[in-house]
Amino acid sequence: MSARGRLLAGLALILALALAAPASAAGPGRFRLSQADPVPLAYFQGLTHSPGGSWFFDGVTVGLYRTDRELRRQAANPSVLPPAVTALGFNHIGDPGFDRREGGRVLLPMECFVPGAPDGGNTCGRGAIGVADPRTLQLRYVVALDPADIAKAMWAEVSPDGRLLWTSSGDDLIAYRTSDLVAGLTTPLRPVERLVGAVPPSGVTGAAFYRGRLLLAGQDSGPLEVWSVDVRHRGRVRLQIELPHVVAESEGLDVLPARGGVLHWLLTPFPPGGGTPTYGTGHSELLTFVPRADARLRVAVLSARHAGGGRTRLVVRVCQRYAGAVHAVAGARVRAGGAKAVTGADGRAVLRPRTPRSRPLHVVATKQRLLAGRATVRDGSH
Repeated sequence: MSARGRLLAGLALILALALAAPASAAGPGRFRLSQADPVPLAYFQGLTHSPGGSWFFDGVTVGLYRTDRELRRQAANPSVLPPAVTALGFNHIGDPGFDRREGGRVLLPMECFVPGAPDGGNTCGRGAIGVADPRTLQLRYVVALDPADIAKAMWAEVSPDGRLLWTSSGDDLIAYRTSDLVAGLTTPLRPVERLVGAVPPSGVTGAAFYRGRLLLAGQDSGPLEVWSVDVRHRGRVRLQIELPHVVAESEGLDVLPARGGVLHWLLTPFPPGGGTPTYGTGHSELLTFVPRADARLRVAVLSARHAGGGRTRLVVRVCQRYAGAVHAVAGARVRAGGAKAVTGADGRAVLRPRTPRSRPLHVVATKQRLLAGRATVRDGSH
């Protein structure tokens, strides 16, 4: 069957469905904020990545974008849903997922959403998964989900072993076999796993797996929160992050060693309760976190010598260990003896503090919510 034929077969199935349709919590703070990056407002709904490390963002409603790990844009498709799909009412893509089948594919959770409409804006009462090409960012085909199980697909995340695609329906987490997501299906897809009541109090706007647990972002209960769910042991939940003073709208999650951390949370400047967005307007914000155990900055004094005028020339390097490797830290604020500097992309900074007499010189590095790093230059070494 041709690519067009596969797409039309999926659409025909959805149209047929349309015509026939009727915790315990531990304390937060398991991660610490390490980086905050403004990104285009079009990066609105969520993000995922390929094994090679490219990021895929979607939004504001139907766009799909690819960047590298430095957030440099590589490709864009402002409207990944063709007219044949939008004619069925699908006009909104949620937090996407990625799997390796078919040479790699971006999995787009789809719904029909009109703000202010009845039933929470859900105008068609059904969901689907769009399968997009990661290279061209074009839609390959659509897979219909049985509305008996799910009324809309708001997010999609592939399990670490690649076998299951997780999403939510009401208060339940449900999963489909990724091997069942194929072109030309003649029957709607049914889930093979259901964890009843496993959705945390904050609801779900996006998800990502980390060390075998499913991380879920949301803010239905008020503050921005990320919870983890053990899908292997019937949905045990644990609070991981809480941002009670951040004013923003929670969107997607991703896990990838990049930008100074491993967990990435996309926020947009439209908080449900109103108020002035913490990170400003006109753009989204990508927050990056590291596990609490990896949150300590490390400071190394590479050289210290007299610079004349009663000052010392210090060259320092700030780094951080996470995801099993040591990384240079850019944007760290370093101070010593009244002098201040900011580290570059290589983690280095040059300072010229006053040379203390008969006292050690203390160097301190800070960044976001990371734990401060310190080093001492002793007498006789400067």
